Amino acid sequence: MGIYLNPGNKSYWEAVHSKIYVDKTGLIAYTNEFLNTREKYICVSRPRRFGKSMTLDMLAAYYSCGCDSGELFKGFRIESHASFEEHLNKYDVLFLNMQRFLSRAKDQRVTDYLEKTVIAEIRKVYGDFFSEEESDLSVVLEQIYVETDRQFIFLIDEWDCVMREKQEAEGLQRQYLDFLRNLLKDQPYVALAYMTGILPVKKYGSHSALNMFAEYSMTDQDIFEEYTGFTEDEVKELCERFSMDFGETESWYDGYKLIRFQHIYNPKSVSEAMRRHRFSNYWTSTETYDALKIYMDMDFGGLRADVVQMLGGGHVRVNTRSFQNDMQTFRTKDDVLTLLIHLGYLAYDFENREAFIPNKEIIEEFENAMSVGGWQTVMDVLQASEKLLEDTLSGREECVARGLDRAHTQVASILTYNDENSLGCAVSLAYYSARKDYKMVREMPAGRGFADVVFLPLPSRIKPAVIVELKYDRSVRSAISQIREKQYPQALEGYSGEIVLVGVNYDKDSKEHSCVIEKIRK
Repeated sequence: MGIYLNPGNKSYWEAVHSKIYVDKTGLIAYTNEFLNTREKYICVSRPRRFGKSMTLDMLAAYYSCGCDSGELFKGFRIESHASFEEHLNKYDVLFLNMQRFLSRAKDQRVTDYLEKTVIAEIRKVYGDFFSEEESDLSVVLEQIYVETDRQFIFLIDEWDCVMREKQEAEGLQRQYLDFLRNLLKDQPYVALAYMTGILPVKKYGSHSALNMFAEYSMTDQDIFEEYTGFTEDEVKELCERFSMDFGETESWYDGYKLIRFQHIYNPKSVSEAMRRHRFSNYWTSTETYDALKIYMDMDFGGLRADVVQMLGGGHVRVNTRSFQNDMQTFRTKDDVLTLLIHLGYLAYDFENREAFIPNKEIIEEFENAMSVGGWQTVMDVLQASEKLLEDTLSGREECVARGLDRAHTQVASILTYNDENSLGCAVSLAYYSARKDYKMVREMPAGRGFADVVFLPLPSRIKPAVIVELKYDRSVRSAISQIREKQYPQALEGYSGEIVLVGVNYDKDSKEHSCVIEKIRK
């Protein structure tokens, strides 16, 4: 077995024999279907620590000739597929980790170092079929194909590291893209090219060197949705196996909403929580919050107001098509929001074209980024939120009204009240601290309508549920009446106990809130 040529199955063997392994071998059925077709060029982009490298290890174990991986896949989903035996360990695989080449290239161009290193390994197996002086990898592979009829499967990890780490080196980026195009496009020795990274490949200015790749990104994973992270059913099985609370797991790590799979979980974080038997921020702890803060502080056309709206549980419209798929070409706030979707800091609702903060883990990262300057007014609201929740649960109506007044005053420079939706975002932000004990739901289907804000206590918390109905320049009593008339409490399926009903009205003339609180039991 080699390092680049036919790396074998050792890495995948380690994954399978780890304490936590979730069967994602169904993905192989799709790659088998694409072999030697026009669809053989696949680029799957996902945030870091979303299982990209493990997928490549799995594909290497399955396709690499020179090893026998039949037993390794025994009992997994792909074993029962009709194509399993046909392609098992039948191809020469070239596994290229671009991050490794970039870090080792030093003063050389990364592509020069790559070609020199990979050709040296290929020569040990196929040295009789090309000249000793040949230094062009595509020529070497062409000659091997002509002489042996052998095709190659390319597995490329961290394909976009040059774009991410050499952001200012446009010449290097273009040369690198041209190298990949020459190596892969329309080459008869390519049976499949499966490439992974964080960024999609479609646009780098007018340069479209890799336009043969079909993209599967966090804005549309298409057929690979099930393999983007852990599904809800997979997480439920893990929670049962490790005796962990599913509701708490959902609050911390769910939220990546795709088209068919509405609940995709961060696999790194779920695995760590199960293994350590403790909920915490595991995914974002692998990178400093500075990376997020840089983009948050780019206030393109009201980006800051959008961040505040999302912190309040709201969704914001985003046009993902203008993004240039790099980390420095930003023309509008949509470009920044789209990058944050690809980085995993935001989730994306494809049907409504909206971005939002997916879960508690990511909310904490936004809070960390805001804590180091520039967001003090928002931080003041967050810090006061615990007192506001305490006053609400205690039924102190005037204190709640005054607390909402203060919150409004503090965020008024960023978020302007002009309807019930903006009021809802600000009120949700004012109750920020409730999320440690509650699952917050905006616009929750309830009874004969939609409750503006609902706080559902997490299963491990002994807290009353809270239903908040908002009115903009109306009557605060009409808010409470609506909760009762539309039977919102009856919609809290599976919940029994005390429910705190909160009616809030904002008077646009006096710029003051009024509040009525009632308590019932279900």
